[in-house]
Amino acid sequence: MRTTNPNSPHIRGRRARIGSAAFGAAALVVAGLGTAAHASADTAATSHKVSAQAVAAQVAKAHVHYEKACGATPKKGYAACDALRVTGGTTAFMEKQAALKGIAPRTVKPNAASDSPTGYGPSDIQSAYGLTSAASSNGSGETVAIVDAYDDPNAEADLATYRSQYGLPACTSDSGCFTKVSQTGSTTSLPSADSGWAGEESLDLDMVSATCPNCNILLVEAKSATTANLGTAVNEAVKLGAKFVSNSYGGAESSSDTTYDSRYYNHPGVAITASAGDSAYGAEYPAASKYVTAVGGTALKTSSNSRGWTESVWHTSSTEGTGSGCSANDAKPSWQTDSGCSKRMIADVSAVADPATGVSVYDSYGSDGTGWNTYGGTSASSPIIASVYALAGTPGSSDYPAQYPYNAAGTSALNDVTSGSNGSCSTSYFCTAGPGYDGPTGWGTPQGTSAFGAS
Repeated sequence: MRTTNPNSPHIRGRRARIGSAAFGAAALVVAGLGTAAHASADTAATSHKVSAQAVAAQVAKAHVHYEKACGATPKKGYAACDALRVTGGTTAFMEKQAALKGIAPRTVKPNAASDSPTGYGPSDIQSAYGLTSAASSNGSGETVAIVDAYDDPNAEADLATYRSQYGLPACTSDSGCFTKVSQTGSTTSLPSADSGWAGEESLDLDMVSATCPNCNILLVEAKSATTANLGTAVNEAVKLGAKFVSNSYGGAESSSDTTYDSRYYNHPGVAITASAGDSAYGAEYPAASKYVTAVGGTALKTSSNSRGWTESVWHTSSTEGTGSGCSANDAKPSWQTDSGCSKRMIADVSAVADPATGVSVYDSYGSDGTGWNTYGGTSASSPIIASVYALAGTPGSSDYPAQYPYNAAGTSALNDVTSGSNGSCSTSYFCTAGPGYDGPTGWGTPQGTSAFGAS
């Protein structure tokens, strides 16, 4: 996934999609193994040996498909195209797996979707992050805001389908649980609809539902995907009372970022999360803002260990994986003390993002297929972390909640992710996981809520 200048009208959403053709997922679900049936990105058939050059060629071919589908400057309807793993053709992951197995990759059509979920659901997310008890009892009265661009006219109906599928309590506008507004706060004068961003909005709403079923949800739709409009939508979310705001978008850093910081993201007493990016190693904004919690991404897999899960850095290829890195512009917050980066370091914490171990999402308006899809990307991890903050309770009125995980650093409140990398870098921890803090996963993933609440 590429990044763009944040002044561009094409700042990107962060979701990533495998779709209904994820390797092996459907068969395993039919066999009764539940929604957590996923292809393993690092499991290949041993009976077929393919050279590294051949695999690299297949991966490059996948990106050719991608470029043809999206173009350098996506047209309307593809505003979030860079956040899609599939808009046509195949994914890099699928190409690589097919090459390793000596078979032709299966092509996924843009309208490919499933009649039933094939990714992780609420019980999986809550289990993986020690949230089962908190999710059942916490969150009432808290509002998690989702900021995206353009309108998804089916957002409420699709949210209802997701929650019904998993037995979650209804969350509707009639009950006051769900509210959709424009960046000016209007419930009637909404932006133009856009199928490219609809899947992004569905992913964000579904991840809040999965993580904090008792939370209210506020969807704020910016009129276009510019930093100014998305930032205005953040301000509106806070104005309307949200104490938790998730941003699943980002773009290249610029010299204007410190101005954007003070104008849009400096909200003491509000937990603001931002996706680290899906383009592998490299810093992006607004994740680079010192006022937000920058959220990286992992590959999440079931395990026979005591936790029942294992995680590693999400990295599919040289251009697909969680973002991380040392900001070129933003000052380092006082609570961040890593010595290799003199400015803001990304990320702070992380959660599942690899589409090969992705989450189920229901979307009936997306450009890449209607129905159940399996998504990933740091668009999944950002709303998950925002919702964990909500489960932990209202932040202190003068606090910057991005500091909270640092207060719990090195404790059992966080799962330390110690394996994997998202690229090559001269300072190892910028792109490679290890014990303690690292760029791709920060201090790790939630193990309960105690690392995300005021002490």
